[in-house]
Amino acid sequence: MSAPTPSPVAVHDPGQLIPLVRRTALVRCNPLTKIAVALILMVGTLLSIDVVSAGVVLGFCLFALPATGLDLRAALKRLWFLPLGALLAAWGTAILAEKTGEVVIDVGPILMTTGSLEAATAIFLRALALAIPLIVLASTIDPRDLADALVQRLRLPEVVVVSVLAASRLLGLLVSEWQTLAMARRARGIAGGSIVRRTRSLFAGIFVLLVQSIRRGTTLAMAMEGRAFGRPGRTWRRASTFGSDDRLAVVVSLAVCALAIVAAHMLGTWNPIVGGN
Repeated sequence: MSAPTPSPVAVHDPGQLIPLVRRTALVRCNPLTKIAVALILMVGTLLSIDVVSAGVVLGFCLFALPATGLDLRAALKRLWFLPLGALLAAWGTAILAEKTGEVVIDVGPILMTTGSLEAATAIFLRALALAIPLIVLASTIDPRDLADALVQRLRLPEVVVVSVLAASRLLGLLVSEWQTLAMARRARGIAGGSIVRRTRSLFAGIFVLLVQSIRRGTTLAMAMEGRAFGRPGRTWRRASTFGSDDRLAVVVSLAVCALAIVAAHMLGTWNPIVGGN
């Protein structure tokens, strides 16, 4: 039987740092670049409360959604709650904002004018433009890549970063064990009954889960110590690098923010937070 063809990672020398392979240019970017892009777009949106600047940033985010490597179904699963929250914020703004312009709706205590509706529209677009880049880009970040970038690029303490990474990766296992433990206790008939019995069963399950977590944490700490985590001179299997894709992503995000500000000034909708009316 012939040996399997080695993957692109396996053909490198063991001592070299191996970059990861990703599908799209944006997904291949460094995690720090993705965070920087999200912050740049958010700052560009926060500078003013107007329809034009928020609309430009939001339009770019929706247009660039395919570049994140997420399919439409996955994006909807992550973003379905955003329009609802933005609508609630817009509704409150339309009711409480300063009533300027012509009256559009006047039904009992509800009074909305063209000025308040314009402010509500700006808040709606602004909320989406603030949340979508952060959530979408965070969905494309691999925790391992982020940990490598924080240690190799920002020089954060390796022990702290790797410990947080290990703890985050064990959260899913903790949930799975809790579900297994709950099903086992129900199968043995010690999970139902009165409220007092259920409360005792809950605390007993928490205690068992705590004991298992301590044992697993001790084993993990010994394994990390055996692999020389936190020791000087330790090598890294994967390289955290910045390339042309990272530079392009930052430049494009800065250009979008500049375009949003210029467009808002040209159309006369610029309403800065500091010093605005």
